[in-house]
Amino acid sequence: MKKVNIYFNRWFSVAFHYMNLIRNNEDGVPVQIFATHPDINHMSLQGADVAGTEPALEGIEYVHFCVDFCRRNEIDIFIPRLHMLDIALHAALFDAIGTKLLVCRDLDLLETIMDKGKFYESVAGKGIMTIPDYHVVRTAEQFREAYQDLAAKGHRVCFKPTETEGGLGFRIIDNGRSPLKELFGHVTPLISFDEAYHILSTVPSFPDLMVMELLEGFEYSIDCLADENGKLLAAVPRRKAGGRLRLMEHIPELEDIALKVAETYRIPFNFNIQMKYSGDTPKLLEINPRMSGGLHISCLSGINFPYLAVKSALGGEVQPAEFAHDVLASHVEQPLIMKINGQSVIPDAVN
Repeated sequence: MKKVNIYFNRWFSVAFHYMNLIRNNEDGVPVQIFATHPDINHMSLQGADVAGTEPALEGIEYVHFCVDFCRRNEIDIFIPRLHMLDIALHAALFDAIGTKLLVCRDLDLLETIMDKGKFYESVAGKGIMTIPDYHVVRTAEQFREAYQDLAAKGHRVCFKPTETEGGLGFRIIDNGRSPLKELFGHVTPLISFDEAYHILSTVPSFPDLMVMELLEGFEYSIDCLADENGKLLAAVPRRKAGGRLRLMEHIPELEDIALKVAETYRIPFNFNIQMKYSGDTPKLLEINPRMSGGLHISCLSGINFPYLAVKSALGGEVQPAEFAHDVLASHVEQPLIMKINGQSVIPDAVN
C-alpha cells in the first residue's frame, strides 16, 4: 500500500499528538508526515517523519512556499494552520499539483468565523444558539459606552480582540483589584476600567475589540468532525474538571448545537465550538475552523478525529461515530530525546 504523505505547516505543540493519531490509525494506512516550523527544535516537529525550517513570509509568498514544499515532497494532504485564509484563497494552486487541503474553502464563511464580531452577527441572525451580550468597539469612548451598558445590565465585563487565537488579549475588568498584591503574585488577566480606558485613550482608534459579558459557568469545547461537504459525523463536548482533569460527556443540548452549526455553516473536516454557560444557558464564545488545542484529549473518547478527517479527504467512507461512555482523562509530560552529541535523532531534516 502506497504511503500517504501528509504535511503540517506551523502548528501548535499539540500537533505532535495529531501526527501520532494519524500514524497509528485503525485502518493500518501507512503515512509519512512532513512538518515545517521557524524553530527546527519545536515540539510539533518531533512527531513528524520529515521536518523543515519555515521562512518568515506572508501572503502569496508564503502560499508559494507551501505549494513548492507540497510539490517537491509529493504531499497528498496538507493540514494548514498558519495563514489558513491565504492558503484557502489560493486553493487552486494546490489542486493543480494534486494536494488536497484540509481547510474550509468557503472564503466568506472562513473570514466571518475568524472575526468574532462578524460571526456573532451571523449567529444572531440565524437563531441556532445563544450569544452573550456584547459590543464591538474601536475607540476609547465606544469602549466606555459598551462597558457602562453591560455593567448597567448587571454583567461582569471582559474584552478580547475580535481576531485572535486562544487567550491572547483577553482581559477581565475588575475595579476592586489590588495592583500591589498582584505585583507580588501570579500574572492575571484582571484590569480596572480606568486602566483599560487610559491605555485605549492613547490612540485615536485601535483594532476591533469585543466587549462582552463575562460568562462564569462551565466552559465546553465541542470537538466536531464533518465530511468534505460539512455533514456532521461526530461531536464530543469536553470541559475542564479541575487541575489537569478533562471530562468528555454527553450533553444533549451541546450535541444539538453542534448539529445545528454543521447544518447551517457546513464547515468541513475538523472544527471546534467553544461554549460557556451563564446559569443554565450555554452561550457561544467562538468557533475554530480547525483542530482544537485539546483535540487529542477528545480522541480518548475512542474517535480518531485527525485520521478520520484525512480519510474523508482521501475519499474514504467515514461513518457517523458516537462515544459510548463519558470519559474522565488527564495527561502527564513525556520526556523525549531530541539530539545526541548535537545530532538530531528524529525527524529527518529537509530544506
